[in-house]
Amino acid sequence: MAPATATAIETSIILPPHFVLVPLIGQGHTIPMSDLACLLAGRGVRVSLVTTPVNAARLQGVADRARRAMLPLEIVELPFPPADDGLPPGSTAGIDSFLRLFLDLYRLAGPLEAYVRALPRRPSCIISDACNPWTAGVARSVGVPRLFFHVPSIFYSLCDLNVATYGKGDHDTSYVVPGMPMRVEMTKETWSSSFYTTPEWEEFTKEAREGMRSSDGAVMNTFMGLEQEFITSYEAALGKPVWALGPFLLGNRRDEEAVYHSAVTAWLDKMDQSTVIYVNFGSLVQMPPKQLYEVGHGLEDSEKPFLWVVKESETALPEVQEWLQALEARTAGQGLIVHGWAPQLTIMSHHAVGGFMTHCGWNSLLESIAHGVPVVTWPQFSDQFLNERLVVEVLGVGVPLMPSGNNRAVMRGHIARAVSELMGDGAVVEDRRKKCKDYGERAHASVAKGGSSHENLTRLLQSFMPSGSKEL
Repeated sequence: MAPATATAIETSIILPPHFVLVPLIGQGHTIPMSDLACLLAGRGVRVSLVTTPVNAARLQGVADRARRAMLPLEIVELPFPPADDGLPPGSTAGIDSFLRLFLDLYRLAGPLEAYVRALPRRPSCIISDACNPWTAGVARSVGVPRLFFHVPSIFYSLCDLNVATYGKGDHDTSYVVPGMPMRVEMTKETWSSSFYTTPEWEEFTKEAREGMRSSDGAVMNTFMGLEQEFITSYEAALGKPVWALGPFLLGNRRDEEAVYHSAVTAWLDKMDQSTVIYVNFGSLVQMPPKQLYEVGHGLEDSEKPFLWVVKESETALPEVQEWLQALEARTAGQGLIVHGWAPQLTIMSHHAVGGFMTHCGWNSLLESIAHGVPVVTWPQFSDQFLNERLVVEVLGVGVPLMPSGNNRAVMRGHIARAVSELMGDGAVVEDRRKKCKDYGERAHASVAKGGSSHENLTRLLQSFMPSGSKEL
């Protein structure tokens, strides 16, 4: 018998799909995309997570975890000049630097296309962050389907899409968002915080929305048991399939770093169940000293146990350090202040934590909901104001720090009141906790075998499987 040719051998082997993931640089975008990468690889799909060299170094923990678990996941570094790239140190951006960051990353289009063309075979699909609209041209050029990943809630995404489609009119004070399955009224202040309005932002937003419209579908970090009516409406408004696969973090992320923060868990172990309010405002929010003081005094005045994460950059001034030391001394039996990074998932899953004060970033809200922890909401910018609406007015698992649309300075009295309301007693408090616990149980059920997110992932993978291959 003649030996099999290389072509015959190749055609007899059914290779698994290959997904190329293109996250946006920045912790709030890269973390869920790396969670998604692990989720896909865990089902036997080859995954390439492509990014800049600096960001790749930050993902070393993901690469190590994938290697230990023998997952088919690789971190790919695309060439990107480090000296004059215009990005802030560490390839992350502050709030005012977002647009500059987004536009700088357009220079990755050439390296990404070169990477894809150099592969032995074309990937099955590109999944790119919605804030990377330049990937649309790359996908068209190499002839590969493209899905977009949008970081915020579907509730926000639907509001954003409908405002873009129908316009927001000339209302001076308030505006009802059209095309929603429920009434959503936004104040003028909320519009300016949720939808950027400068000409430069308008142009970029237009490109990003066009990138979403020209895609082959969307991947979202949410689940049917949380946002079902908005998922259905978003899919209809977008006119493309929307795969809700979240929460990505469940079963994927491991807070192995928690071993280095044993002081945090040791302190929590001493506290009664559901008595501690956890306070963390994400990686981008920078509190000025005056605001930092109000938060600290408010937590102290609430007389509730608290665990507060303060950034090193917020305490650079000697007078702030002195004030913080005095606060720590006064509240030694009541609170714990963590300087810098904290193992958030470990904290959130601890039995002592009964509430979370948050900036309403969607990743943090999902982590809280998935662990059944209700929230005090303090949105700062962008999608966070509408995320607050979702958790407070729709889901009923949050207490707003300030009335919606109120832009007055937050004082210690506001902090103390909201913490006391969230962590208190009574029928309303118990109902809020019950709702949040229920959503947490739904979150875990959704990613379990047979759950909605698990089944949605199966359908997504099947749609990109070569014909004749087995189910994943």
